[in-house]
Amino acid sequence: MKFELAPLPYAYDALEPHIDARTMEIHHSKHHAAYTNNLNAALENSPLFGKTIEEVMVQGMETPAIRNNGGGFYNHNLFWEIMTPGGSHAPEGDLLNAIVEAYGSMDGFKDAFAKAATTRFGSGWAWLCVHKGGKVEVCSTANQDNPFMPGVSCGGFPILGIDVWEHAYYLHYQNRRPDYINAFFNVINWSKVSERYNANK
Repeated sequence: MKFELAPLPYAYDALEPHIDARTMEIHHSKHHAAYTNNLNAALENSPLFGKTIEEVMVQGMETPAIRNNGGGFYNHNLFWEIMTPGGSHAPEGDLLNAIVEAYGSMDGFKDAFAKAATTRFGSGWAWLCVHKGGKVEVCSTANQDNPFMPGVSCGGFPILGIDVWEHAYYLHYQNRRPDYINAFFNVINWSKVSERYNANK
């Protein structure tokens, strides 16, 4: 069974003006497609063929082609899912309580998340993760690593992630990564993030 590139759940221009259509088109149809195709090629003669993407990421850490492309495939699937045109309501209920407990307020969380994304040197991701018991944590990973992968100093189940590779923002924001991160807060689908939190706390 091969992994497939799913269509976006919205049009390429749906997140404008925060994320432009050309960036979305290239990001999805070129970069994400390449990770998908390269992952399938790397798995063809691997004992990991047929396993879930989560199993592939945990067990394929020692094979760079599987680690990098498996992470790229999974991370982007999450990235598209947790964005929506116009954003959605702010977190509420258990997720909001967990965020406030960990960071004092939503503004405190945004500051911590933006710092993790801004200070990630080179390419990578910033995450909001939930641990068993419901505690949340902001962290970041390099390249296409993610919290599922052992030994990346970022654990838990990822419920929110932002791509800070230059291909995610450079056409529109050039070197202004902080501007892109601030814009990202306008398109977060908090309903989806809450679903992921509630299902994995």
